Amino acid sequence: MTRAATVLLSLGIALFIGLLAWQGFGSVMSTLMAAGWGLALVAAFHVVPLVLDAGAISALFDRRDADGPTHRDALVSRWIGESVNSLLPAGQIGGPVMMVRQLSQRGMRMRDAAASITVSTTLQALAQIVFAVLGLALFSAYAAHGALHDLRAATLIATAVLTCMIAMFYVAQRRGMFGRLLRVLSKVLGKHEWGDLATRADAVDAAVHDLYEDRARVASSFALSLVGWIVGTAEVWLALRFLGHPVGWIDALLLESVGQAIRGAAFAIPGSLGVQEGGYLLLAPLVGLPPDAALALSLAKRARELLLGVPGLLYLHFSERSWQRRRATRLPVSD
Repeated sequence: MTRAATVLLSLGIALFIGLLAWQGFGSVMSTLMAAGWGLALVAAFHVVPLVLDAGAISALFDRRDADGPTHRDALVSRWIGESVNSLLPAGQIGGPVMMVRQLSQRGMRMRDAAASITVSTTLQALAQIVFAVLGLALFSAYAAHGALHDLRAATLIATAVLTCMIAMFYVAQRRGMFGRLLRVLSKVLGKHEWGDLATRADAVDAAVHDLYEDRARVASSFALSLVGWIVGTAEVWLALRFLGHPVGWIDALLLESVGQAIRGAAFAIPGSLGVQEGGYLLLAPLVGLPPDAALALSLAKRARELLLGVPGLLYLHFSERSWQRRRATRLPVSD
C-alpha cells in the first residue's frame, strides 16, 4: 500500500470512529443489532444488482465467439472485483484489475477482457451520475424540506466530481490511454524492453475504441447498469425496515442515489470509510431518520460487504492458486 493510500485510510478510519463516538457507539450498535438475521437477507438481496452489473459486463462480450466467456464468468469476476474494492486498500483500481484477470483466466483474450471492463466501468460510473440526479429530482418533486437546498449543493458537488472524473477517463480512453501510459512509463523508468507491452496496450486501446463504436452493446450495458443502481434501492428499503425505521420508496431512493454519489466521489479513500457514514448523516434529517439509524444503515451495508466480500476474497485466493498450478503444468520443463 502506498504512503498516500495509508494516509487516506488513516483519515477514513479516524472519521469513521469519530462519527460513531459522536453519536454513541452503544446506541448505534443496539439499533444495528435490532435487525438480527435481516442483515443476512439484505446481503442475499444484493445478489440481484450484482447479477445486473454482471449482465452489463457480459453485454459487451462478442457473442460471435462461441468459446468466449459466459454470463456466469462475468458474475464471478464482478463478485470478486466488488469484494476487492470493498475490503482491500486498493482504491477503486484493484477491483477492475482483478476482474480483467479473472476473465482472461476463463479463456477471454486479455485485450478484450481489459476493454470490456474499462468500458463497463465507465458506463457504470455514468449510470451512477444519472441515478444520483434522478434520486434528487424525484425527492424534490415529492418532498418539501427546508434543508433541501443544502442537499442540492452537496449532491451537485459530488456529481460534479464524478462527472469530471468520468469525462477525463473517457477522453483518455479515446486517445489511447493504455499505450500512451506505457510509453511514458518506459521513458521515465528507462524500460526500453517494454515495447512488446506497449504493442499489447495499443491492442487494448483499439478494442476499447471498437466497443464504443458498437452503440447497441454500449446502450445495453448502460441500461443494465442503471437498472442495477435503481434495484439497489430495495437494499436500503429492506435494511431500514429490519432496523425498525421504515421509509418510503422515494426516501430510500434518495438515500441510495445521493449516498452512492457521495461515496463514489470519495473513491480515493479505501472503502470510502467514514465518508459513507457522513453522507448518511447528512441525508438522515431529510427522510426523518435519527442519526443512530443512519449510521446503523451504513454499518448494515458494511456488514453486507463482509458477508459477500470475505467469501469472494477466499474464492479469489483459491482460484489464483488453482490457476497457477494449471499454468505450471503447461510450462515446458527445461533440462
